[in-house]
Order: sequence, then C-alpha cells, then structure tokens
Amino acid sequence: MKRVLSLLLGLTAAAGLFTLAILPARSQSQPAEKMGKIHGRVINPTGQPQGGGTESLSLDGGHTLDFTFPVDSTGAYSGEAKPGTYTLVYRAPDTPAGQMVDSIRGVKIVAGVDLEQDDDMSRQEYIDKMTPEQKKQLDELKKENAEALKANTLINNLNADLKAVGGDKKDIDSATTTATQALGASASKADIAAKVEEIKTAKYTDIQSLMTKDTGLKPDEALLWNNLGYAQAGLKNYDDAITSYKKAIDLETASKKPRMPVIGAANEGLGEVYARTGKVPEANAAFDAAAKADPANAPLFLRNEAVIFYQQNNNAAEAAAADEAIKIDPNQALLYYIKGQGLIANATVDPKTNRIVLPPDCVAAYQKYLELAPDGPYAGEVAGILQQAGEKVSSSYKAPKAH
Repeated sequence: MKRVLSLLLGLTAAAGLFTLAILPARSQSQPAEKMGKIHGRVINPTGQPQGGGTESLSLDGGHTLDFTFPVDSTGAYSGEAKPGTYTLVYRAPDTPAGQMVDSIRGVKIVAGVDLEQDDDMSRQEYIDKMTPEQKKQLDELKKENAEALKANTLINNLNADLKAVGGDKKDIDSATTTATQALGASASKADIAAKVEEIKTAKYTDIQSLMTKDTGLKPDEALLWNNLGYAQAGLKNYDDAITSYKKAIDLETASKKPRMPVIGAANEGLGEVYARTGKVPEANAAFDAAAKADPANAPLFLRNEAVIFYQQNNNAAEAAAADEAIKIDPNQALLYYIKGQGLIANATVDPKTNRIVLPPDCVAAYQKYLELAPDGPYAGEVAGILQQAGEKVSSSYKAPKAH
C-alpha cells in the first residue's frame, strides 16, 4: 500500500540549468596521501532523498567536471578528490549533455579529511530560482508527499496492531497448555477451565480494543473488521460480530481486487456465529460461501462447521455438516466420528434383546472411523458402541491391553 511518488526532478530543476562544456575529465589517479574525501546525500526540492545521477567536483564553476561520483538509490554519494576549492555539480540521469540540475560553490576538499556535503535542493536559494509554475507544482508534490507519509505512518501502525493480534490469537489457541502449566498437574479440571477462560477473555478483549480503534482510523479495510468480528464472537457479543463480519465481506467484495481468502475467513466466522446461536440454515449458507470463496481452505471450513455443530450438540446439523465435509475430504477420521455421533441420536432399542439398534449410516461411519484411526482418541468409545449393538468391529482395531 506504499505509494511511490514521481518527484519530477527534471521539471523542478529547470530553473537551475545552464549550458556548460563537457571537457575530458582530469586524471583522478592521485597519490592516496594527497587526496581528500567527500560524501553526502542528494535531497530533491520536496525534501526527500533523490536517487540516481551523479555528483561532480569542478574547479572552473562547472565547465569541466574534474571528479565524478555516482549517486545511489538512497541519494548517497562518496568519493575522493585532490585538495582544492570546487563547485559541486549534480546531474540527474536524464539531464541533457552540457547542463546541470544544481551547483554549490565553495566546496573545499582537504587532504586526509572526509567532508560531509549534502546537495539539498529544498534550500531557499534553489527554490527562489524556480518559475511560479514550477513552485506551484512543487507545492502540489509536497502536499502529496505529506499525505503519502501520513498514510504510510497509518499503515505501519495498523500492521503493528495486526502483528499484536496474531500474537493474541496464538495465545488463545494455546490457552489450555498455558493454564495447565500455570496451575500445575494437580489442578482440577474446573480450575484449569476457569484459567483458560480468563486467558481467552483477556486476549479477545485486547483484540477488540485494537480493532475498534483501527476500524475507526481506516474503516475501509476488511481485514480489520474481520479481526474485530473474531474478537466479538470470542466474547460472545454475537450481534456485533455478525455486523463486523458482514462489513468485512461487503468491503472486500466491493473492492477492485477482492482478496478471496479474506472473504472466505469472514464467511467462516459468520457461519460459526450462526451455528452457535442455533441458526442452522444461515450457518450452512455462510460456510458454503466460505468454501466457494476460498476453495483451498474448503476442507478446513467444512470440518470446522461439523465440529462446531458437534460442540453445540446439534445432532442433525453435525451429521449433515460432517457428510458435506466428507465429500471433499473423505480421509479425515474425525468427520466419521462426528457423523456417527450425530446419527446415533436416531438409534432405537430392540425390545426383545434390549440391544441398541444403530442406523445403517451410523454403523458405516463408525466402521470407517476405526478403519482410518484404529488407535484414535475415540476408537475405544466407537468400538464399545458397535459391540453393544452387536455390530462387527473393524479388524484393524485392537482393544488396549488391560492394566
């Protein structure tokens, strides 16, 4: 987002041009002990560094260029010259032959001394030589530069805040580990859960504070609204989160070059809020929109949808969501477990045998889970359910040894 401005140096420098004869340069191969040094920077009329071109030292006011030094991209130059009093001459890369952009008289080179001499074309002496039209254009450039500097400062501050948000998100993801380490192995589950909630609330609050400030400073940046929605959802301010996520989606969709991953992430966040507030159709639509916007992350989005419905104990929704996720990611064991857990709600009991009767799709889902994750975290539970129902347990599953 950094703006590069044209400095129009050739135009603004016209007031300082005059014709000169370029004569063969004098030999610069002088004994080291008799040479002096010079260094400095070239500053254009707007007050910004001017890269490119050359600085030269002339003993006759600029008609002959005795020593010439290249100016780098930052406006810096340096070199050696024989002691004497010179005129410093700047020429841009496109300066016509026999002309100069600027000159500074009375530059004294002393043997063994490194002279610092800037060529600052924002000095009043240089500005006074400009025509009224050139001065007008210079004022416009200065205004543009000031606006660009202000914008860049804002962007730098926003990036710093987004970096802090990234750190807060990592802390949220690792809150359980942090809480366990802080309280020790003897802590109760309730105490650990309370500590996790404390950590997450503090981090969500920090993100909300930063993003509330930043969306006020730059209300047209979708990424800021997306992060604000994330924090609001984490704090269970669901109505505010919905507003923020929709704002992010609308802004990014309307931009000249929409960033589809941003739209995908905002739709996923919106889907989570809907899922946690029992709005199943809206949640399904939002997760589908996320997958469509960012196909590379579609498996993750649909998996998260199934997980969230599972956490909300919405059996029908979790089974349907898992089924959709399986269509594009058929080798993820967790999805089959979630599908089975959703479908088991439809199980019945055989009055003759008192055995649980599982729906066929539920059996198939559990069997697939054991096939993909015979040693998975839910393998024992799934095998037990199948055995209670009198169903065959996947041959790849091995019950853990009794202790």
